[in-house]
Amino acid sequence: MKYGICNEIFRDWPWDKIVRSVSDLGYNGIEIAPFTLADSAGRVSPGKRKSLVRLAQEHNLEIIGLHWLLKSPSGLSLSSPEPQVRKRTVNRLKELIGLCADLGGKIMVFGSPEQRAIFPGTSRETVYGYLRDSFAEILPRAAENGVVIALEPLARKETNFVNTAAEAIAMIKDLNHPNFLLHLDVKAMSDEEKSVPEIIAAADGLLAHFHANDPNLLGPGFGVVNYRPIKAALADIHYQGYLSVEVFDFRLPPETVAGESINYLKGIFED
Repeated sequence: MKYGICNEIFRDWPWDKIVRSVSDLGYNGIEIAPFTLADSAGRVSPGKRKSLVRLAQEHNLEIIGLHWLLKSPSGLSLSSPEPQVRKRTVNRLKELIGLCADLGGKIMVFGSPEQRAIFPGTSRETVYGYLRDSFAEILPRAAENGVVIALEPLARKETNFVNTAAEAIAMIKDLNHPNFLLHLDVKAMSDEEKSVPEIIAAADGLLAHFHANDPNLLGPGFGVVNYRPIKAALADIHYQGYLSVEVFDFRLPPETVAGESINYLKGIFED
C-alpha cells in the first residue's frame, strides 16, 4: 500500500520543510490543495512548478495530484444557473489539469461541495446535466495530460448533490470515460446508510483514489472508525492506489497528526 498526505495539514510551513517531514515520517506521496500555492493555477509560475517537483523528488516523494480544486478564486460553480459562471469554472478546471500534469500528478479529486450544490429553484436533473456537460468538456483535456478526474461523494451536511457513492458511480457510468473515476473518503462514507466495506465493494473497477480520515475530522486512528474491515475491502477489489491522509481539524500540531496517522495505517495495512 502507498501512503500519501494532503499538504494543507501543514498550514503555513514552507514546501521544503513539508516534503522533508513527510518523507521522514514514511509517506510515499503528497497531495496538493492548489489554494495553498496561489489563488489560481495561472499564478503558479513555471519556475515554481519545477521547484515543487524538484524538492519532492529530492525527498523521494511523488506528487499524487490535486484536491480542494475550486476553493479559490471565489465565484466558481459548475451548478450555477449562469452559463458564464459554469464556463469560467470549466476553464479553471482545465488550468488545474495543466498544473496537475506539470507537477507530475495523476489524480484530481473533485469534491467542491459548494461549487456543485443545487441552487434554490433549480432541479436536481438540471444540475446533473450541468455537471455532466462540464465534465464531458473537461475530460478530453484530462486524457491528453494523463490526469484522472475522481468524483467524490460528500456528506449531506456538506452539499446537497452527489451524497452517496452510488450516485457518483451512476454519473461515472453515464459519462463512461476512462479518465473519470471514483474517489472515496472515509469521513464521507460514514454518513451513508451502507457500511464502508459495502461501499468499497461496489466501487470495484472504478476506485482511483482514497482519503483516510475519520468523522471526527482528524486522521485515521484518531476516532471511532476501525480500518481493519477497510483493509479487507480494499484488498478484495485489488485497490493499488494511495491511502491519502486528509483532515479538517487543524488544532493539533501537523507533525502529530501526520505521524500518528501513518503509524496507525501501517499498523493495520502492514500487519
